[in-house]
Amino acid sequence: MPAVTVENPLTLPRVVAPAEATPRPVLAVTTAPTGFEGEGFPVRRAFAGINYRYLDPFIMMDQMGEVEYGVGEAKGTPWHPHRGFETVTYIIDGTFDHSDSNGGGGTITNGDTQWMTAGSGLLHIEAPPESLVMSGGVFHGLQLWVNLPARDKMKDPAYQDIRGGQVQLLTTHDGGALLRVIAGELDGHQGPGATHTPITMIHATVRPGAEATLPWRQDFNGLVYVLAGHGTVGADRRPVRTGQTAVFGDGSTLTVRADEQQDSHTPDLEVVLLGGAPIREPMAHYGPFVMNTQAELQQAFEDFRAGRLGSVPAVHGM
Repeated sequence: MPAVTVENPLTLPRVVAPAEATPRPVLAVTTAPTGFEGEGFPVRRAFAGINYRYLDPFIMMDQMGEVEYGVGEAKGTPWHPHRGFETVTYIIDGTFDHSDSNGGGGTITNGDTQWMTAGSGLLHIEAPPESLVMSGGVFHGLQLWVNLPARDKMKDPAYQDIRGGQVQLLTTHDGGALLRVIAGELDGHQGPGATHTPITMIHATVRPGAEATLPWRQDFNGLVYVLAGHGTVGADRRPVRTGQTAVFGDGSTLTVRADEQQDSHTPDLEVVLLGGAPIREPMAHYGPFVMNTQAELQQAFEDFRAGRLGSVPAVHGM
């Protein structure tokens, strides 16, 4: 980790927070419980226990792995439906294949992102390629669910294939952090992901002892999830470590610091920074459907049972 990097961050554009900016306080630090998803791959539930008013417009996020599969052990998900939101799958190490009933899909690996707008509904499947199943190997990634406002929930499904080389690479004033802007904007620099709901998604690598203070839109919420390593967040230096999420309050900057000493297998502090404009609409969420009312949720289940969310392509043996 990570797959997309540069030898000398000081060759990149630098992000500097304004001197008059207001630091965001840390409201809470939570620890993600572990579980299993799909056919049995391990995950950390990054947002478990966090009040939704601090998450909106994000619904959930799973850290998938990091796991070292043996021969024949790699797992994925079976065909399943979605409606009413977007799924963002970011692969840090390893490979995942995706297909959906709308014709989207492909292989994502080593810094790639698949951005699927479920909208009015579709079926999709995510699975390791046969080569990974046969050989075994490392698998590590994230899946983030982003809510859609009522006006966009029934939009036609869409798919974005974001290659690792397309992300916007930035650094801090001293080159101590490498910032990968996957979606949204940071200090005037735009990431490649096109979003219906205004958000920012960044994967940052912070070198031991370094600090990243980033300008942050005041109308966005602020979340930092630790993928690996340990450090502190906020002006009061609240400790954080692998599998923890920091929830920030109001202000115009976010601060993350890496401890001077990291574990031998984790040379840097690896974090995902998320911010978005709250939708502030009623949400009816059950399983793979995220709607505004219970009636809409019931309609989603009925449409799925009736085959109106698409069908599994014949090439998959159905």
